[in-house]
Amino acid sequence: MDSSEFVKSHRPLRRLRCSVQHYDWGRMGQDSLVGKVCALNSGSEIQLDKPYAEFWMGIHPSGPSFVADGAGIGIANGNGNGNGAAINSHPHSDAAALSLKDWIVQNPSVLGDKVLDKWGSDLPFLFKILSVAKALSIQAHPDKKLAKKLHKLHPNIYKDGSHKPEMALAVTEFEALCGFVSFEELKDVVRYIPEVVELIDSEDTSQLLHINDQVEVEKVKSILRSIFTQLMSASKEMTTEAVSKLKIRLQMQSQVRRLTDKENLVLKLEKQYPGDIGVISAFFLNHVKLNPGEALYLGANEPHAYISGECIEVMATSDNVVRAGLTPKHRDVQTLCSMLTYKLGFPEILKGFPLTPYITRYLPPFDEFEMDRCFLPKGASTVFPAVEGPSIFVIIGGEGAMQAGSTSTRDVVMEGDVIFAPAGTQINVKTVSELHLYRAGVNSRFLQTL
Repeated sequence: MDSSEFVKSHRPLRRLRCSVQHYDWGRMGQDSLVGKVCALNSGSEIQLDKPYAEFWMGIHPSGPSFVADGAGIGIANGNGNGNGAAINSHPHSDAAALSLKDWIVQNPSVLGDKVLDKWGSDLPFLFKILSVAKALSIQAHPDKKLAKKLHKLHPNIYKDGSHKPEMALAVTEFEALCGFVSFEELKDVVRYIPEVVELIDSEDTSQLLHINDQVEVEKVKSILRSIFTQLMSASKEMTTEAVSKLKIRLQMQSQVRRLTDKENLVLKLEKQYPGDIGVISAFFLNHVKLNPGEALYLGANEPHAYISGECIEVMATSDNVVRAGLTPKHRDVQTLCSMLTYKLGFPEILKGFPLTPYITRYLPPFDEFEMDRCFLPKGASTVFPAVEGPSIFVIIGGEGAMQAGSTSTRDVVMEGDVIFAPAGTQINVKTVSELHLYRAGVNSRFLQTL
């Protein structure tokens, strides 16, 4: 089937009922965007005393989505809105609990030929909303080769054999640790943070400080690898003592000078994870602050930790995480320290580019996914062009109408709705009130180049 046939063919949109994760770092109840969207999507009440951390939209078995009705959206309730458009605002029946994965297997053409050729009948991306109240673990995601190895050796810990590049798009102000600091900042860490020096070999410290030529990239990476591995491998007793000294020193210094952003962050992390090596290792990582509408992408084997805020996230369909700090969960320090790239420097921040006056597109360097952000004022309309891969839409605010291609049916969508659009489906959107929605799909560069 060529692209013209994709555009001409009509397949109904599907409304999805999705999964939520209650990790302890999530925001509580009504304070969580995840909680609000989840409650509307599932038709359930928000539990005020429970953390709502992640809302998953996709086919991963750890948090699968389900097709909410047997037909397309706008059919299940059969209500009329006076202009011939069918309305089905929130169908949450369990009568047809067919998973999105099973539905795609039964209807593989919804993925489009190019996606089927590369990934088979798997949706290659996983779409999420995150509501972060306290820091996630210092972690990295393995590349394909390592992911397969870890899954084979420890299937209970590493749930699948896939890699997990990802991108986070800020909904609110969003903070993260990401990648190793610059060469000069790295030197400053070993010069001015005595608690770090206590935990690492003095020879490594001396070598690092005596490198003047930044061209010696591989030598710097080798020393950084040695230093970071020593730090993350320090005993619990040594770590507890070092973190305590660090806390006392910074609290005393705050009386006579203004602490840096990184120092304030370290004190914040210490309150959340007392005595954790992740508190000290934060000095080695870039402190990234995203404004709403800015995005951060992460390739394989790059260290990071989300700190606070709410974001929309898209990634390859995987849940592989190697952790080594700021977590009560399983830590695999040696694996993490051996897998990292040890690339230095501040990460690229994506600001997106305008697809239409109301849609901004974010294109990371990964085949599996891209993301669109759409703010549509009251009474406005826009078009998401047909693409040769599948899309998932999530509405996080407002109300509007969604129309597939040239069909005459317009379907009401509102906060909490998640819609699956098959390959080749043009989506026309019009607002009732200001509409705030996001779309995830296969990277259009991949779809256009093959």
